[in-house]
Amino acid sequence: MSNLVSVIMPYYRKRKYFKKAVYSVINQSYKKWELIIVYDDSDREDLDYLIDIIKKNKRIILLVNKKNMGVAYSRNLAIKHSKGSFLAFLDADDYWSKNKISLQKNFMKKNNLLFSHTSYKVRTINNSIIYRKAKDLLTYDDLIKSCDICLSSVMISNKLILNKYKCFPNLKTKEDYALWLKYAKKNVKIYGYNRYLTTWTETVNSLSSSVVQKLCDSLRLYYNYEKMSLFKTIQSTYILSINYLKKNI
Repeated sequence: MSNLVSVIMPYYRKRKYFKKAVYSVINQSYKKWELIIVYDDSDREDLDYLIDIIKKNKRIILLVNKKNMGVAYSRNLAIKHSKGSFLAFLDADDYWSKNKISLQKNFMKKNNLLFSHTSYKVRTINNSIIYRKAKDLLTYDDLIKSCDICLSSVMISNKLILNKYKCFPNLKTKEDYALWLKYAKKNVKIYGYNRYLTTWTETVNSLSSSVVQKLCDSLRLYYNYEKMSLFKTIQSTYILSINYLKKNI
């Protein structure tokens, strides 16, 4: 549907943050949107809470997985049901500024872009704010060394979705990074919009996520998806890890 923006949001045990995330969509100055939420938890404890918040808004669609399937599966499911000419991604513990959709969509149309991401703020667990500026243009060579894209800041044209069932690869972490690399390899222009329109929330879970899992997914990503040699896979994982640590010191 022309000019409709489909907002994709998986949900897994983010009750503390969910309402703020949802209302950052509801309160957008741009009104032609749909929000597709995928409840991805076999535990139904939070389901009634979600329903109570969204039940009065007909632009919000709630899908429920039978069990925990992970963010890649959940995003792909939401994409399958989307109708927008643009897709925007928002995790359930992040939130947007009021003009995010309007400004970013205009930026993309003005510059004839299929992919964009914005500068963003990090709200730390100590409630301080860190500012991270979006780089003007990221190439494949840039991305392979460091993923400097906040998922919740990304907006893409639906023209980039060739398979609604398998857009994000089946990785527990770095599934978004794998997709960005895929687009960059196909010479899709990945532009950053230098406006702080997204806030990424640092949580205890995000800090304590398994380092082993992240390393394993990095190795799988480079070896299986990027078809690197074993030596290059290990080297690239090392460089990615060092650059991640530099950003978070």
